Amino acid sequence: MSPTSAVQSSSQGTTCNNDWPANWQVLEGGLRVGRYTDPAFLQLEFEKLWGQVWQVAARVDEIPEMGDFTTYQIGNQSILLVRSGEDEQSIKAFFNFCPHRGTTLGDGCGHFEKNRIVCPFHGWRWDLNGDIQLVLERNEFAGGKLKDEDVAMRRVHCVVYAGFVFINMAENPQPFDDFIAPIRHLLDGFVLKDMHHIWWKKAAMPANWKAAQEAFYEAYHVSATHPQLEKVGSEIVYGDRTEGEMFYQNLTYTHLGGGHGHFYGGEKTPIAGFVQEPVDTATRIDQMAARMNLTAEGLGAGILKDDIALVLSLKEKNLPEDANLGTEYVRLQYETASAQGRPMPDISLAQLWGGVIALFPNIIIIPQAGNAAIYRALPHPTDPNQCTFEIRSVKTLPANVVPERSTVFNVTDPDTQLGLIPLQDLGNIPRVQLGLNSKGMKQVWLAENQERLILEMHKAEDGYLKS
Repeated sequence: MSPTSAVQSSSQGTTCNNDWPANWQVLEGGLRVGRYTDPAFLQLEFEKLWGQVWQVAARVDEIPEMGDFTTYQIGNQSILLVRSGEDEQSIKAFFNFCPHRGTTLGDGCGHFEKNRIVCPFHGWRWDLNGDIQLVLERNEFAGGKLKDEDVAMRRVHCVVYAGFVFINMAENPQPFDDFIAPIRHLLDGFVLKDMHHIWWKKAAMPANWKAAQEAFYEAYHVSATHPQLEKVGSEIVYGDRTEGEMFYQNLTYTHLGGGHGHFYGGEKTPIAGFVQEPVDTATRIDQMAARMNLTAEGLGAGILKDDIALVLSLKEKNLPEDANLGTEYVRLQYETASAQGRPMPDISLAQLWGGVIALFPNIIIIPQAGNAAIYRALPHPTDPNQCTFEIRSVKTLPANVVPERSTVFNVTDPDTQLGLIPLQDLGNIPRVQLGLNSKGMKQVWLAENQERLILEMHKAEDGYLKS
C-alpha cells in the first residue's frame, strides 16, 4: 500500500487503515504537517528514533584530556561522556545518574578532579571507567550484600569516529559500521577526524528540529534567502531578469542510503573558480575572492579569511587569461598546507568543495579545503514547535598548533552574535514553523530533485518509527 492510498483524511488525529495517523504520512512527493507539529509524533521520535539510532553526542575536542567530561541531552535523557585515558578510544558514555537516588553525576562540561566521579549529593564515588569506589555506610544497603556491579555506572554504546563521539541508547543497536557505511567514504576523505574547534554556538529556535535542519538539505533556497551569494538568481527572484543559469541548477544530489545524503556543485562553484559572467583574470580573482569572502564574513566557517588571502595571492602569479582559477587555488592550498604540516582532504574530492553532507539523523557538514561548518538540530523535550540549533566552525591545524578545548557559546542576541548567513536562514525557519501550524496547510510539497534528500531523510526516520 502506497503512502498516498493509505491516507483517509488529513485532519488531526485521524488514522489510516494501518493505524498510522494521516497527518504523519510520508507521501510520494511531500509530507503531512503533523510530522512537525504533533506532540505525539515528537514523543514517538524520542522512543523509536532517538532511543535506537546512532547519534552525534559530542566532538572529541569537548573532552581533550583524561578526566574531562561533557554531557549530552536528548529529550529527557542525559548522557555523561568521559575521557578515561590519553587516547580517543578511551572515551566512554554513561547514563547520567547516580544509582543511589538519581542525582546527575555531571553538569555541562568540566573536569573530574583526581580522576574520580563523585556524586554531589551523598558522596558515592566511581573511577573514570564507571566502577564504584566508595559507598558511605555500605553495610546499610541490600542487607550488607550490595554488589559492585549493582551500583556501577550504566554504560551507553559509544564509538569515536571522524572527530565525533557517537552514542546509541539501545540495548542491542545496529552495528555502527553498518550505520556509517553509506557515508564513510566522504567523512574519511574530508579528514574530519583531524579538524579542531574554532568556535561553537547554539541558539533556541521556535521551530521543529526537522524544519530547522531541512533548510540545509538543499540549495534551492539560496537565490531568495541569500541574494548576496547568487547574482543571477537574485536578479531573477527580486529583479526583472527572466533568464540565466542559476546556481542551484548545477548541483548534484545523491541519496546514499540510510537517510544519509550529499549534494555538491563540482566545478561550477566559486571555490572552484567559476563566475557566472566571465571577465579578465584579475577581475575573476577579485570576484572569486569577494564571493568567498561573503561566506568568510557572513558565517565564519567553511571558508575562512586565510582562504581569501590565498585566492588574492594568485594575482602575483601573472596567470594567463584562460587559467582555471579553481585548479590554481587548489594547488596553492595543498602547497601551503604541506609546508605547514596541515592535514587536507583527499585530492580526488577537491572539486566537491562547496558541497553539503547530511549525516542522519541530524548533522549537516559543509566541508571546504580542510575547514568545515557543522550544524546540529536538537529536538525540544516536549514542544514540537521548539528546538536548539547549533553551528560549529572547525579546521585542520598546522602540526605545531595545539587544539583548544571546545566550549559552547549560548547565543542571546542573534543580531550581534551571528553572521548574516545564519541570520538569513534562522529568520526563515520560524516562519516555516508558523506556516506548518496553519489550519489551511495539510502537507509540504517537495521538489523531486532539489529537495529529494528531505524526503529520503523522512523515509529513513519512518524505518525507525514503524519498527
